[in-house]
Amino acid sequence: MTDAISSILSQIRAHELRTQGSLGPASAAGDARPSNAIGTAQPAAPSFQQTLSNAIDGVSKAQNDAGALQQAFEVGDPRADLARVMVAMQHSQVAFKAAVEVRNRLVQAYQEVMNMPI
Repeated sequence: MTDAISSILSQIRAHELRTQGSLGPASAAGDARPSNAIGTAQPAAPSFQQTLSNAIDGVSKAQNDAGALQQAFEVGDPRADLARVMVAMQHSQVAFKAAVEVRNRLVQAYQEVMNMPI
């Protein structure tokens, strides 16, 4: 389980690095990307708040989809087979556990910052 959480966290970090684009510190360290000579504005990288909000929305969507699929199976919908229901439920459970772990690490980081001597 720890490996799965570490994998998800590394995916989040990789996504953040990709979204930073040429606006991040990589360009200051000699990134070989061509500059924007035409003068068109580059899209801004999403903020941490937006990234976290999108992740929470994704978890909520996964849970809602799993619930709807479970309800369709209970009603007897032939398109909702047991395997799909179980996979959707496990997917939503893993997503929720990952979100809780991220929240726990954020709270821990906040507490460490608040306990720092000035």
